[in-house]
Amino acid sequence: MASQAIRILGIDPGLRRTGWGLIETIGNRLVHVACGSVETSERADLGARLVALHDGLAAVIERYAPQEAAVEQTFVNANGASTLKLGQARGIAMLVPARAGLSVAEYAPNLIKKTVVGAGHAEKAQIRLMIGVLLPKADPQSEDAADALAIAVCHAHHRASIVMKLKVQMKAVGR
Repeated sequence: MASQAIRILGIDPGLRRTGWGLIETIGNRLVHVACGSVETSERADLGARLVALHDGLAAVIERYAPQEAAVEQTFVNANGASTLKLGQARGIAMLVPARAGLSVAEYAPNLIKKTVVGAGHAEKAQIRLMIGVLLPKADPQSEDAADALAIAVCHAHHRASIVMKLKVQMKAVGR
């Protein structure tokens, strides 16, 4: 029995640049579909920047029709204002696929790195190198796009346990 392809959208949220990466998983095989980033102008006000992120991600979802999405969890840094702005971009990154009817998984940065590279404190260059190994046809033009592909790969590896957990929860509530 052949496995059905699942198209996964990985999103690396950022206010200046939000990376996105699409892969298909067919059984254990990973296939690169597309990747890129949605960029905003630092001169624009916050509202306009969030609209640009929303519209850019909505266009990606409309064009490529993913079935699932995954987003990197936000880490808190020393600058509270920067953390808040990143959180707002992350909210858009979760809202857009959710509004499109996709389930949205979240992964910690260290889990993404450990899944893709084998070490939870890997450098960006190591992630990019492993993306080239795992997805030979991928040629991300930015670190954000490479990170988004890594998020999608992480989800592909961990989605079975998430699906199983959801089924158990649904059974427990009688659905």
